[in-house]
Amino acid sequence: MSDHGPLPGNGPSNPRLVTSNQPWGPLPAGRAMETLDERIVRAPVDVIFPLVRDVEYWPALLSHYRYVRFRRRDPGAGGLVEMSANRPFGLVNWPTWWLSEMRVDESAPSVRFRHVGGVTTAMDVEWSFTPVEGGTHVRLLHVWDGPRWPLIGVPAATLVIGPVFVHGIASRTLAGLAREAERPQAPRDGPREGRPTQSYEAR
Repeated sequence: MSDHGPLPGNGPSNPRLVTSNQPWGPLPAGRAMETLDERIVRAPVDVIFPLVRDVEYWPALLSHYRYVRFRRRDPGAGGLVEMSANRPFGLVNWPTWWLSEMRVDESAPSVRFRHVGGVTTAMDVEWSFTPVEGGTHVRLLHVWDGPRWPLIGVPAATLVIGPVFVHGIASRTLAGLAREAERPQAPRDGPREGRPTQSYEAR
């Protein structure tokens, strides 16, 4: 997951970069693996959305995140971002690593990632936010056709990587950011300097 979708692995290894300035369009449908984490966050969109968008602060808020590093920053809060998080197994933490292109749509609002390095290359991720009565419905969806491993790629994605690693980390990320958003002292001053203020209405 991911924010972000994690992968089992030992760290960076000559990632294949597939970048484009063209719009990504809707999240791809019909992928072999679809992993959905969602919850109602008892906070407005303008509180939870910046917490998700500002990924560089995740390690300070989420104990399972090891680091988040931008290799390239683009206008609009996106860029090329390297992430590493632990997937706990009892007392043992399994370190994971992935590299993603990140794009932010302030108007939707949504945060998208496309994995371009690591085992989960070609995974697409979307955070979406819908105002509802009493808070925000947050959905974190990962879709992927699995690694390019002959015969075992799809089973590896659907039976192990998706339910064990992606969901294992994504669920913790969503829960942790939700707790931060629901804290009475959570920042409620809108986006950081230089970003437009956006209002959202429940529907």
